[in-house]
Amino acid sequence: MARHDARNWHDRTTMMVLLCLVASILAGHGAAGQRVKVEAEVLSYPGQTVNLRCAFTDETGIQLTMVTWIYEPKEGDRINIAVFHPKFDPSYPDSPMKGRVSFSSPQPKLDSPSIQISDVRMTDEGRYICEYATYPIGNEQGITYLVMLAKPQNSASIVTVEAGTKPVVVARCESVDGRPPAQISWVTTANGNGTIVSKPGADNTVTVTSEYLMVPTAKDNGKDISCVVAHRTQVKAESFLLKLAVQYAPQVKIVGYDNNWYLGRTNVVLTCQATGNPVPISVLWKTMSGELPDTVQITGNELKVLKVDEAVNTTFVCEVRNRIGTSRDQVTAIVRDTRLPEKGQTTGTIIGAIIGVILLLAIIGTAIAMYQKHRNKKQSGDGPPKYKPPPPKKTNNITTNGQGNTSYAPVDRPLQSQYYNTQSDEPVTDLDAYHEEDREHYFSAAPSGWDDPGDSEVLPPYMHTESDPHDDYQGPNVNRGESFVSPAMFV
Repeated sequence: MARHDARNWHDRTTMMVLLCLVASILAGHGAAGQRVKVEAEVLSYPGQTVNLRCAFTDETGIQLTMVTWIYEPKEGDRINIAVFHPKFDPSYPDSPMKGRVSFSSPQPKLDSPSIQISDVRMTDEGRYICEYATYPIGNEQGITYLVMLAKPQNSASIVTVEAGTKPVVVARCESVDGRPPAQISWVTTANGNGTIVSKPGADNTVTVTSEYLMVPTAKDNGKDISCVVAHRTQVKAESFLLKLAVQYAPQVKIVGYDNNWYLGRTNVVLTCQATGNPVPISVLWKTMSGELPDTVQITGNELKVLKVDEAVNTTFVCEVRNRIGTSRDQVTAIVRDTRLPEKGQTTGTIIGAIIGVILLLAIIGTAIAMYQKHRNKKQSGDGPPKYKPPPPKKTNNITTNGQGNTSYAPVDRPLQSQYYNTQSDEPVTDLDAYHEEDREHYFSAAPSGWDDPGDSEVLPPYMHTESDPHDDYQGPNVNRGESFVSPAMFV
């Protein structure tokens, strides 16, 4: 068991050492590759001069021996185009760039051996390698891709076709002599597809052609279709707006017959409406029986019946022709003895109109009434009180004499603020104000013990009860003996 664990530990240790070694090699290669600094991509147009820059960024512990510029086309072998050694003059081997390539500085240095190419051509496109010969690490290099641009000539056109059942080319779009190749797309509501074809152009350029194919119909005539060309040399895509041109035979329709041709009717008109591409060149009116009636008058695409009679009880035919073909339409006229009643408005429509008028008048009347009411209130000053009434005041003062009897002193208050109990069985009167002859009659009917007003017996004190019906009554502010009139009674 211990031997198996030791073997596994040895295998894992060996794997870790190998991984560390590979990582160090890759790291060293990456660090070395970063020493040669170049531009990844350079753009240029034909006839211009381009600069290809190169520099060695870290020379610590490294001896630079020589630098060589190498051209690598897309197709073909690598070619040395410029060489520099500090002990010798710059060298320019035979190449397609000889006479057009040179070091940027008359006295080049190993740490910055940039070059320039004048009057660049489309065939100069490719990879340019700045390669250093160093000691002790060997060769180091950096790669720049030269992209040659050529602005294309773009155009679009419509192809006139006839309506049919097979797909045909209805529009064509071209981008000629561009570099890199242009991208072409189509924008339309028509039902079709675009095709793309590329072919080499002059001086290493590319010509791109796109065609739009569809099954053309009469409905497609006049529809918008746009060719959109996008290219690296253009700030934005170029769009060409076109209209489809589909030719078709005339489409014919007779209008004007109302099924109410009665004997004696005059000046009824039939119109032959026709559309086509190209425009129809002739319109022919005739009947199924051959000749037209004498009461019929033809003016262009209109047939006018001067007076309806039995002779126009026939089928009228309109034939229209253009370069593509001939089409026709027909209508059968039925002559009636009497005219048909004209269709009036339906009852529902009339009722709806009446209801609408009534509702409108009601709304107007309500608005006027509300305005008049508001105006009257404003003029008369009616409205809620603008102040809060004072709280009610206490009406009676209660005093107690030395014998324990309680008496009530009336408090002066306005007459209109008193409350009267209208539910009493009989009115309350001032007994002290009656005449002497009335007193005897009154006391004779009183219960025993209360019939002698001269009795000196003291009345029992008044005991207040919650059910006393006279508690709510407040007598008028008049002293006894000053008036013989009893308080008012409200029924």
